[in-house]
Amino acid sequence: MEHMKVFLILGAVALSLSGCARVSSVFQGGGSSSPAPQAEAAPPPPEEIAEIVSAPPPASGSRTADDFDTVTDEQRTAASAAPSGGEQRLGEVVASLGDPTQPGLWIKTSLVDAQQSGRLEYPVRGTSAVVELRPLDGNGGSQVSLAAMRLLEAPLTDLPTLVVYAN
Repeated sequence: MEHMKVFLILGAVALSLSGCARVSSVFQGGGSSSPAPQAEAAPPPPEEIAEIVSAPPPASGSRTADDFDTVTDEQRTAASAAPSGGEQRLGEVVASLGDPTQPGLWIKTSLVDAQQSGRLEYPVRGTSAVVELRPLDGNGGSQVSLAAMRLLEAPLTDLPTLVVYAN
C-alpha cells in the first residue's frame, strides 16, 4: 500500500513537470526550429513611477529568476518605500506569476481600465511594492511580474492574495 502511494505521488510530479518542458506537438508541425514567442511590448509606464518600475528586458539566454529579474537594487529600495498616502484601495486579487520576459514591476488586473501607478501589498509577509497597474483583457486572474513577486516575497509557484491600490 505504501509503495502504491509513492508511485502515485511520483507519477503526479512527473506529469506536472512534463508540462513545463518545451515540447513540440507532432500534430501541429512544431519543431525546434520554430521561433520562440515574443512578449508583447507594453506601453511606457506612468511618468511619476517610470524610473522605479521600468527595467531592461532580460538577456536572450536567461534561465533563472535572477537572470529574468532585471530590476536594480535602487529600484527595489524605492519601490518598497512606505506609501506616501492618498491612494485608493481597489480590492484583493488572487495573482499568479506573469510572463517573466516582460521586465519591470507591474500587475495585470481587471481592477483597472487604464494603465496607472499603484501599489501591491502582500499581507502574509507585510510587504508592499510600487507597481504599474495594467488593465487585463478578459476575465482571467491577475498576473504579477517576476520582479514584483520577488520584491513582495510571494512564492513564485503559489497563488498569493494581494491587495491592489491605485495612486
